[in-house]
Amino acid sequence: MAMYESEITQFLKQLKQARPQLEDEQRKGRAIWWDHQQDVDTTERNRQSRVAQKAYVYQTKE
Repeated sequence: MAMYESEITQFLKQLKQARPQLEDEQRKGRAIWWDHQQDVDTTERNRQSRVAQKAYVYQTKE
């Protein structure tokens, strides 16, 4: 008895068969945008340089 496979699972299997390099490309993309070291000094400097925003930003009269 075969187990059920959803359409999306079938699609992903076909996509991976058609493009075997896809997972490597995904890993490279993740490394660019997510897997990087945080610079503590820059993060703290950015936090300290924030300007307080008024409660209603579209108000033109004070």
